[in-house]
Amino acid sequence: MQQIDQKITAIINHFQLNNYAFSKRIGVTGTTIDSIVNGRPQPDGTRKKTKPGYDVLSAIIDQFNINPDYLFGKSDVMLKQDMDKIQTYSGIPKVVAVNQNDEENVVYIPVKARAGYLDGYGDSEYIETLPTFHMPQLTNGTYRCFEVQGNSMFSTFADGDLVFGQYVEDLKDIKNGRVYVIVSKNDGIVLKRIINNIEEKGQLILKSDNTNGNYPTYTINAEDIMEVWHVTMFASKQIPEPMDVYDRLHELESKLLQLQEALKN
Repeated sequence: MQQIDQKITAIINHFQLNNYAFSKRIGVTGTTIDSIVNGRPQPDGTRKKTKPGYDVLSAIIDQFNINPDYLFGKSDVMLKQDMDKIQTYSGIPKVVAVNQNDEENVVYIPVKARAGYLDGYGDSEYIETLPTFHMPQLTNGTYRCFEVQGNSMFSTFADGDLVFGQYVEDLKDIKNGRVYVIVSKNDGIVLKRIINNIEEKGQLILKSDNTNGNYPTYTINAEDIMEVWHVTMFASKQIPEPMDVYDRLHELESKLLQLQEALKN
């Protein structure tokens, strides 16, 4: 982590100033700034840097429109105007679909529509081009239906399954170990089991249920997240076999083997 003197040096360099010109802009002496960024000479030949006081920091923030969190190590964004350019998670979906009874419809995003959804998730005209339907079981929230792609969650969800996700209004509400659909500009639409590390590090940890080694665990930063949908229901084309089918097969094979042995004798 950069120290406060390094932060001030970065600001000076950003505005292409020298220490003297910078000091004049904030109303202090050049010696004051030099002692902060370079340090005062000591008898033993070393330099001891001076910690800037409140008045100096306040002047820097006001004069150069600096993000205070940048100076104090809580953000990497130097300028206040750049803070607006960083995406923050929205507490409500940008677009919802409703039926004639003013009830929210479930919007269906098939695999072939994924690329378009990344650009059009906040565009009402684009959302209108996607299939929608109403499900009485899914109420008290906004839902999307996503088609599963790939086998990273195999054993829980298969390629082609449909998962129904409820919009998560606050990233802090994400529960550890549950399955979510994460929509982000960098990774697209992914279905993962989540460990929530938002409050500690501003990140989510994304894990796959398929443990064959081809799907490593990774993290995603909060500012890269566009939407999060908590998977509450799914539909699968994979019809499970009866639980005792293998036991019955083994029993049948054993009887057949016994019958063959009897015929030989």
